[in-house]
Amino acid sequence: MPPLTVALALMIGAAGAIAGGLGTALGIGGGVFLVPFLTLALGFPLKSAAAISLATVIATSCTVTLHRAGHQLINLRLGMVLEVATTAGSLLGGITAQFVGETLLERLFGVVAIAIALVMVTRLRRRNILSDPGADPGRFGGRFHDEESGRVVTYRIKRMPVALAASFVAGNVSSLLGIGGGVIKVPILNAWCGMPMRAAAATSALMIGVTATGGAIIYYGHGDLQALVAAPAVLGVQLGSWAGMKVTRHASVKWLKLLMAAVLAVVAVLMITRSLR
Repeated sequence: MPPLTVALALMIGAAGAIAGGLGTALGIGGGVFLVPFLTLALGFPLKSAAAISLATVIATSCTVTLHRAGHQLINLRLGMVLEVATTAGSLLGGITAQFVGETLLERLFGVVAIAIALVMVTRLRRRNILSDPGADPGRFGGRFHDEESGRVVTYRIKRMPVALAASFVAGNVSSLLGIGGGVIKVPILNAWCGMPMRAAAATSALMIGVTATGGAIIYYGHGDLQALVAAPAVLGVQLGSWAGMKVTRHASVKWLKLLMAAVLAVVAVLMITRSLR
């Protein structure tokens, strides 16, 4: 691991701010950017980068959840059900690592990210809301005040098995690569399970914090999480998260979907690039 200097701390903090802003806007945690940056640009070992990333994911989750808890965007019932599948996938990550090499996993992740990005682009105009705001949202659906339209919207969750499977895979990938699983859950919940983008991002932000906590504790126990190195990243994430919430508060859903598609494309390139090292 490179020695911590003022210049290095500033670079890590700046990267954390960018990751925090994107993670807050899209509910993906930001680790998908921070891990490749720390390993490819700064030469950090993968385990150390993953540990720092998980610490920032926890910080992002706490900030977003605290801010959005009173806006009814977080679907707590759905989040807790999906978190069971995510945790199971995370616990089985060690078993998966014995059968699937990290290089192959990174390349597969890159291909899947590109495919999901294309799906997001083809569904830019789809809002996933019921025409009658007073309709029954079902067991796992919900309603919230949409600041873009200025009214209460209602949604109903579809294809629950797909959501559970995506959460399981997200937990598995999060454990193996040290990234927040929101980069998988958010686009799938929005594209195939009938959840509006804002609600999917807010609910994912809650879940990724729970998932990342277990992994961060394990990394810390093995000495891979260095507090002095993680501190500037966490501080940067807090600043980025605050800015991200301000910028995206009134952003259109179409813009958020385009941003998510662009993020997925960049992530795919970063993952494939990392697999070629």
